[in-house]
Amino acid sequence: MAFTGRMKELAKKYGKVAIGVHLSVSCASIAGLYVAINNNVDVDALFRRVGISPGVGGEPAPAPAPGAADFDETLRDSAAATPSQGEVMRDGPQPERPRNRTTELVASSGGALALAVICNKALLPVRVPITIALTPPIARALSRWRLVKS
Repeated sequence: MAFTGRMKELAKKYGKVAIGVHLSVSCASIAGLYVAINNNVDVDALFRRVGISPGVGGEPAPAPAPGAADFDETLRDSAAATPSQGEVMRDGPQPERPRNRTTELVASSGGALALAVICNKALLPVRVPITIALTPPIARALSRWRLVKS
């Protein structure tokens, strides 16, 4: 059965509990994405790595930055040679950082919350199975506590 059919069956069987579970999962997803975006995590790159492209603004996803693999290797190599607390880091030529599209979108689109909501919309195929899996046990627990009728 398709996800939409399962969601309709869930809504018919569990009603308000299914809606509450789905809204709770959505709020947790938005909160997690908001924190990740505010901490400069490149969410767009993570989505592309998983195979999901949110397509913010209808733009095609940019090609990976040239030399991004070399930059990752440089970071791994330099992590082993980081100065201790007493040493002073010398000013030298810094490698050019790859473009962080998430940071650009947050600055241009008006905020991290708007981008978190857009990314949350892209994660609907992930949220629906979570809702389907969580609703029956939560409904049983609520009926055991006599908060809802079974």
